[in-house]
Amino acid sequence: MFRTIADPFAGRINVMKIVSGKIAADATVQNTSRDTAERLGALHLIAGKTLEKVDSAQTGDIIAVVKLKDTQTGDTLSDKAKPIVYPKVEYPEAAIAFAIEPKSRADEEKISVALHKVLEEDPSLTFERDPQTKEFILSGSGQLHIETVVDKLDKRYHVEVTLHPPKVPYKETITQSCEVQGRHKKQSGGRGQFGDCKVIFEPLERGAGFEWVDKIFGGAVPQNFRPAIEKGILEAAAQGAVAGYPLVDFKVTLIDGSYHTVDSDEHSFKAAGRKAFRAAMERAKPTLLEPIMDVEVFTPQEVSGDIMGDLNSRRGRVGGMDMRGKQQVIKAKVPLSEMLDYQSKLNSVTQARGSYHMQFSHYDPLPHNLAQKVIDEAVAAGRVRAHDDDE
Repeated sequence: MFRTIADPFAGRINVMKIVSGKIAADATVQNTSRDTAERLGALHLIAGKTLEKVDSAQTGDIIAVVKLKDTQTGDTLSDKAKPIVYPKVEYPEAAIAFAIEPKSRADEEKISVALHKVLEEDPSLTFERDPQTKEFILSGSGQLHIETVVDKLDKRYHVEVTLHPPKVPYKETITQSCEVQGRHKKQSGGRGQFGDCKVIFEPLERGAGFEWVDKIFGGAVPQNFRPAIEKGILEAAAQGAVAGYPLVDFKVTLIDGSYHTVDSDEHSFKAAGRKAFRAAMERAKPTLLEPIMDVEVFTPQEVSGDIMGDLNSRRGRVGGMDMRGKQQVIKAKVPLSEMLDYQSKLNSVTQARGSYHMQFSHYDPLPHNLAQKVIDEAVAAGRVRAHDDDE
């Protein structure tokens, strides 16, 4: 099965080529790619936009079948008694990605169904939600490819969307150790709120995540309240310290605190944890981290110097070169923020004879001048949340 057509009237149409043998209408075959049975129903020949019914098909024929249950593009259908699985077509990796947003609430409700049908037709597209930036990302082989999809969404499914470059999933971390106190006290008639903790914040190496150490001895803070302090710190860390991005790679050690037999509860100690976090951020010198990508560029040898110069201008660090066939392969580590428009530049330099592949490598500190720009944008966009000391 080599193509799927999402027809607004007939539903899903599966187009396939008979590689060997023959098949009759209403036959039951085995989908050997998914190990399920499929009843084919009527067989059709495609003539322009119309389907012409036929009773049977044989080797070499291209036929269409409507509304198969499980079969997708790339699957093999065969006789159950003589199973065979043909290798699936490997589609090129997506070269460009855009964040996609519906223009209205009505479009928001229809976009998921419409995109699902478009993706069935075109397996070279990918659609996913970035868990950190919360954006929906549509990726394809080029800008024209994505613009064609947008046009199809509008004309066929009446869904209007806008495209813009994806947000870069920055993170934050701390660069200095400090000891701070988080104290939450609130009295407003009746039972009050009281939580108090003393903690040490320390930076960890890249990729270490978060580490919590409880070093309280005795009952300065009851055991059942201590997890609330950790939870409060983690909730605050998820909101970031400088630009609203998650704070990572730090260690917190709980060393002391105090409580009230009547007024203390989990909510109070969670609030104390949040206040300890904010106090630490004033002293621990938080900074932004940016994602660095491993990039491989495949280019004609005569323009490899131009490609390396361009990668250097994008703050890239070229790590080596080798030859694969007649193409030069340049390996580099480049910040993701500098690669968002790379496909168009590569096409321009290589006359569309070059390609590239990239995958995540690690996070590195963002240079101060660029970090300030990201912080300013976060403030302007309202992503930096104001804190309420009376929470």
